[in-house]
Amino acid sequence: MRLSTKGEYASRAMLELSLKYDRGPQHIHGISKAQNIPERFLEQILLLLKRAGYLKSKKGQRGGYYLAKSPAEINVAEVIRVLEGPLAPIDCVSVMAHEACPMEETCGLRWLWKEVRDSVAEIMERTTFADLVRRNKPLNDPDE
Repeated sequence: MRLSTKGEYASRAMLELSLKYDRGPQHIHGISKAQNIPERFLEQILLLLKRAGYLKSKKGQRGGYYLAKSPAEINVAEVIRVLEGPLAPIDCVSVMAHEACPMEETCGLRWLWKEVRDSVAEIMERTTFADLVRRNKPLNDPDE
């Protein structure tokens, strides 16, 4: 699986919002600066995540974006699927976007691609943004 820039930036934005979950709405500028994401691109990504129900926003001086639910309730796979689609390396082993292949029944590689899909999905589905916060907090927030 190869993650696009959009998927990478979405993951980083969600991590940033998770790191600051208890601090209220975060301005796009702050998220952009903290995670080195171009603001214009970030705006598009945050809107997609908001439409998908992972973010909420608040207007005004103290406004910005914030998570719609706790970081412990959002796994990485969910967010990646919103931006990237299925996690499968090829369509014939995709659960969400399966496309039949003429060699599906006889392909000697299908089992490999299915195992890759299952392994990647299992890791990303069991990893929540709260897990990432626990692993990253000492690196990104030394005063806590």
